[in-house]
Amino acid sequence: QLQLVESGGGLVQPGGSLRLSCAGSGFTLDTYAIGWFRQAPGKGREGVSCITGRTGNTIYADSVKGRFTISKDNAKNTVYLQMSSLKPEDTAVYYCAASLLGLFGRCSLSSAQFGSWGQGTQVTVSS
Repeated sequence: QLQLVESGGGLVQPGGSLRLSCAGSGFTLDTYAIGWFRQAPGKGREGVSCITGRTGNTIYADSVKGRFTISKDNAKNTVYLQMSSLKPEDTAVYYCAASLLGLFGRCSLSSAQFGSWGQGTQVTVSS
């Protein structure tokens, strides 16, 4: 059974950095695209970034371009989200999710394209 577990969230000051991890089990990363999404209190779920497991193609939301970097380690079946220059508006629960778009070398920031989700990890940016 496909499972995703996020880790690495926490409290950080504005301008700081965090690295989130998404560890997968029950599937091979090569056949999926992995996306990172976030949801702030009272707001909808927002696509942040995505990477294809086989080709490593990446996409980013405009709000995080130049500050966040997505990467993968196929040997560990794990995807990372390195977040730098964090802002208070980055505060949210961050989720990773898997999509079979990866079979076609494609990625998406639409949550509707992702069928398997982790439980989420809280990121709070505050002084």
